[in-house]
Amino acid sequence: MRLFELRFHPGEVDTAPEDALRAEIGADLDGVKSLDEDQILRAALGLVEATVRTNAYRPGRRYLSFKFESARVPNMPKPSPLFEIFVYSTHMEGIHLRGGKVARGGIRWSDRKEDYRTEVLGLMKAQMVKNAVIVPVGSKGGFVLKRPPIDREALKADVAKQYSTLMRGLLDITDNLVGGEVVHPPDVRVPDGDDPYLVVAADKGTATFSDLANGISAEYGFWLGDAFASGGSDGYDHKELGITAKGAWESVKRHFRELGHDVMTTPFTVVGVGDMSGDVFGNGMLYTDQIRLVAAFDHRHLFVDPDPDPAVSLAERRRLFELAGSSWDDYDRTAISPGGGVWTRTEKSIELSSEARAALGMEGDGPLTPSEVLSAVLRAPVDLFWNGGIGTFVKASYETNADVGDRSNDAIRVNGADLRARVVGEGGNLGFTQKARIEYAEAGGRINTDAIDNSAGVDCSDHEVNLKILLGIPVASGDLTLKQRNNLLRSVEQDVAAHVLYDNYLQAQILSQEDAVSGERLESYEDLIAALEGEGLLDREIESLPSSEQMAERRRAGRAMARPELCILLAYAKRSLEEAIRQSPLPDDPYLERDLRGYFPAKVVERFADVIWQHPLRRELASTIIANEVVNAQGITFVSRLCAETGAEPAEVARAYYIARDITDAVDRWADVEALDGKIDPVLQNTLMVGVDTLVGDLSRWYLLNAPTASLGETIAEAKPVFQELAATIERVGSDAWREIREANVRELVTERVPDEIAHRHAFEPELSHAADIAMVARQSDRSIEEVADAFFRIGEQLHLDWLERQLLNLPETSNWQRWAAQAMDDDLMALRRDIALRAFQGSDGAPVGTALDAYTASRSESVERFGRLMTSMGAQDETNLAALTVALRQLRSLVS
Repeated sequence: MRLFELRFHPGEVDTAPEDALRAEIGADLDGVKSLDEDQILRAALGLVEATVRTNAYRPGRRYLSFKFESARVPNMPKPSPLFEIFVYSTHMEGIHLRGGKVARGGIRWSDRKEDYRTEVLGLMKAQMVKNAVIVPVGSKGGFVLKRPPIDREALKADVAKQYSTLMRGLLDITDNLVGGEVVHPPDVRVPDGDDPYLVVAADKGTATFSDLANGISAEYGFWLGDAFASGGSDGYDHKELGITAKGAWESVKRHFRELGHDVMTTPFTVVGVGDMSGDVFGNGMLYTDQIRLVAAFDHRHLFVDPDPDPAVSLAERRRLFELAGSSWDDYDRTAISPGGGVWTRTEKSIELSSEARAALGMEGDGPLTPSEVLSAVLRAPVDLFWNGGIGTFVKASYETNADVGDRSNDAIRVNGADLRARVVGEGGNLGFTQKARIEYAEAGGRINTDAIDNSAGVDCSDHEVNLKILLGIPVASGDLTLKQRNNLLRSVEQDVAAHVLYDNYLQAQILSQEDAVSGERLESYEDLIAALEGEGLLDREIESLPSSEQMAERRRAGRAMARPELCILLAYAKRSLEEAIRQSPLPDDPYLERDLRGYFPAKVVERFADVIWQHPLRRELASTIIANEVVNAQGITFVSRLCAETGAEPAEVARAYYIARDITDAVDRWADVEALDGKIDPVLQNTLMVGVDTLVGDLSRWYLLNAPTASLGETIAEAKPVFQELAATIERVGSDAWREIREANVRELVTERVPDEIAHRHAFEPELSHAADIAMVARQSDRSIEEVADAFFRIGEQLHLDWLERQLLNLPETSNWQRWAAQAMDDDLMALRRDIALRAFQGSDGAPVGTALDAYTASRSESVERFGRLMTSMGAQDETNLAALTVALRQLRSLVS
């Protein structure tokens, strides 16, 4: 106790007594003879030393708050948060776990008295992954009641009271911002340094508490005001917006679209967990009028409708959604098809009809326990399993119920390999263990993770918080009243929702692209995992990712990554890149202000563009926007691959990406392809998308290797007109045969319902990768862009460079070395094309392109003929390997020697 007092009593300033006492305690511990006693005493000492703040010396408190640096707490279960705050009183206990200093996540009322920290820790881990799309990293909090009243109204009042205790306990030891300066809380010592960012959100049992939390924030004069707890009277109501469910539907629609099924026009069967009064389940089951909900359950009732009429059942679900506090027991029995019904989960047994058994894929007859029926619902042979409930219902076959840690659902839990739904939508948290997702995916099921599917809720809250922080600047200066701020927030609500849902769309899209090629990139994923481990961000075992040995076995067996594994890597790749960017000068580049403005609704930008750069979280916002943009566009391993191949820093890769993106107008190109959703074959649509991605990736690499010294804005302003000129003339250059090959591709695409403009763009897109080299040659030779482009593509055809590049693309990449060698060879081929074009123009006295090229090749006729014979020999072989291409490249170099 004396050591604790020396560390935290506000009157103590001399550290010498603390150091002396610590040495004395160490000597005493050395004298303890019992191993158990020694471990217990050292753990207690470690806990004191891991404590960094407390409210124990703030007067008038009837509760205690302790802030711990979690990694320093002895025997703390992994993953370790950065900080956690423990609040204790005679009526409650609560915990708040934070993955970083700028973190956010919900606070829940837990009924798991014995292990609520385990529950919150699991949710925080999921939140860390989910929050990759927003500014703060993940946090999570929870509290339990020690003496819950039996009376329902008294219980509700006590939950609110103890929630308030937790909020006060958190704010007691949290810094404030006053006039932009950090102010530490009174009577609290702060050995951990400045820490003013604390944001909470609604969760299980606290959905209506945002105003309560924000009232306490106002009571403390906390700088975030009503941005402390998102939602509330002057925030965005997630249930009214249906934002979390709509975000999950972006994933579900993607899955079904790739299965050839349009959920907006064609009926499909569903089972689910939840009820219509719930936000995620209720909004989710109203999303499309094609839903045929066969069965669902919550903690009270089981509902079965063997052959539902989509229109009739939708109307009844909507009625229940609008009926306050509804349950499945309120469902109109006359709206249920023959053989269906509603049962309480407390019944002794349930007699299912033959129709119900058939719908659930059950054989046999006779009475069943409720648990048996619920398990059958989870395993039903339907199109979609929609999880909108609370609990973990699916594990892997090799996991035990004890591994899951959710005893309340042990009796009904099923294995991932036993699920028969074609698609899973995870609107709720932790419905599956990660190993269950992987098992289900490897058996052919379509699934992401909960952190991907339901991220729209936290994304929406983050937009609200950052909007309120931004608008707090004109409110403080008197340029905006609080009432005007609230009206403005409401007026841009749909803009915010659209922005959030597009984030979900992009994540689902890039996951599908990664899923299609992951078997070819195992080396890259292994490199990324190793790098993330080296940064201390990732623990393979905790995230259920394969070991290095297992990855090697997958390569030998030709097995790809499971989609849920890619979801984890997507989030960690973003987190790693965001951190690297934030520590670089890139977020301060004025050019990126346009992307920062794009984060906020247009109506807000029109009025307050001048204060956006003053946002207190400007650098964090910019870093997160950049990281999401790069990874969503170019994939999980784009940055790590280019860093490994070129030695560049991650922020340099991001900078090169922005140059390539904006000179090519890639955002518009991507949007045109995305507009084809549901109009063309998804595989073909992915091919079109990859065409744009490849163009941006190739030019990103060029600008990385040829790092321009001009600013980001200057580089783009100089290069963009040249690229546009090339894009406008490319269909007029090259030989007739060269153009005919591409025109044939155009005709083929048009027959597949690709619009003519997009078909032409795609057919000639690969050649635009030469834009930067063409611009360089044009400047140095004083030739037009059209002339240089003509030379480039004639050289590629006549000297077989096009053929060699195609062979490189088709080479198997069985190791990093082979991939890097192939990429280096491709770089050399591009440089050779540039050098040959430049030399052909030198001394040509302005002769036509064909004449200049003919003169150049004639002057090296012997080398050209020898190289031609080599190409004929290689073309006659069934296989072209890296060694043969190396020989070809050596001979090519002789043409410019």
